[in-house]
Amino acid sequence: MTTGLALGLVLAVVMTLGSQKDQVPAADPGPLPMAPRLPAPKDSGPTPTVPAPTREQLGKQPWMHKLAPGEKPPQFVLFSFDGAVSKKHWDKVLPIAKAKNAHVTGLLSGVYLLADQDRNQYQPPAGLKRGVSDIQFGGSRQDIAARIGYLNQVIADGHEIGTHYNGHFCSGGTQPSVDKWDNAAWNAELQQFRQIVDRSRAAGLHLPADAVRGGRTPCLEGNWDQAFPAMAANGLVYDTSKVALGVQWPTVQNGLYEFPMPEVRVPALGKQVVMMDFNLWYALNQAKDEPHRAPEFTQIVFDTYRSVHQAALNGNRAPIVVGNHFNEWNGSAFSNAMEQFLEHVCDKPETVCATYTEVIQWMQLQDPAVLDQLRRIPAARNW
Repeated sequence: MTTGLALGLVLAVVMTLGSQKDQVPAADPGPLPMAPRLPAPKDSGPTPTVPAPTREQLGKQPWMHKLAPGEKPPQFVLFSFDGAVSKKHWDKVLPIAKAKNAHVTGLLSGVYLLADQDRNQYQPPAGLKRGVSDIQFGGSRQDIAARIGYLNQVIADGHEIGTHYNGHFCSGGTQPSVDKWDNAAWNAELQQFRQIVDRSRAAGLHLPADAVRGGRTPCLEGNWDQAFPAMAANGLVYDTSKVALGVQWPTVQNGLYEFPMPEVRVPALGKQVVMMDFNLWYALNQAKDEPHRAPEFTQIVFDTYRSVHQAALNGNRAPIVVGNHFNEWNGSAFSNAMEQFLEHVCDKPETVCATYTEVIQWMQLQDPAVLDQLRRIPAARNW
């Protein structure tokens, strides 16, 4: 793979859910799409805003302040989980996050809040058949009720819920896929997501109507000139789907903050890979299930994370996006690496594990000229 291309996410992954079986099998991944690094649009659009930090936040987060002259920004680390509904995995992440004073972001697939028997409540866009999803649905109504319960704990602990949209229609699966969707299709998908969340809120989900502020597209795919205006029109303020070479500061693109997925060097392989769990797995052994190699893969991924953190900490201090799924791929090698890194990094000096909203709140406190200076610093590369 060249540095001009980055591995995209898989069409339909084995997404781990919080039902009794805690796992829903999906179709074979098929060909892996490629996601080219794309230049920023010429039109940045208006700078979006989020609510200012509360007095309680300011008391608990001493880093949440305007930088003094010569002061370096915190080294933010953004742990984000696509799908985001496995109780088994939240039960591992939440205690570590609490012990390390860390916050993370779950990017929720809306269909996981729809019971199988209620699947026809979802009307995919772009002429797709009602009740269709490439990642199935949420199990029984009892599963949905239990899921709402533990997602409420996630929210109560101060973690963020964003969107991973709904049916996960990637270029290798059900067509037309998200990379072909127009603005109307993206609008329809986001409206469906909000309707699903609204129904879940009526059923007890403690997620405020304005709390979903951003997300990641399925497989990192999309025609951004069509997708971004729809995101902004539906109240989103950030996206974290594009790919950038190295760790870069978020910029405003078409009215949204873009937190790019970094393409980094995997020291053990000596090549560039998008720092997402599936992409790393594919780079290691073409995503073949070799659980006997789990300790090896965990160490390789953990070492990669550490080297990226060190490069950013000593470089431009841009927020590091760590993209993951709640999965048990290859003997849980990648979930184990993420959990180890979460425990390792979040209480390091000058390091803050935060949500996307918290980073935007911090940026809103800064002098715009200071943010412009930070963005001009070369991307952090773990050579």
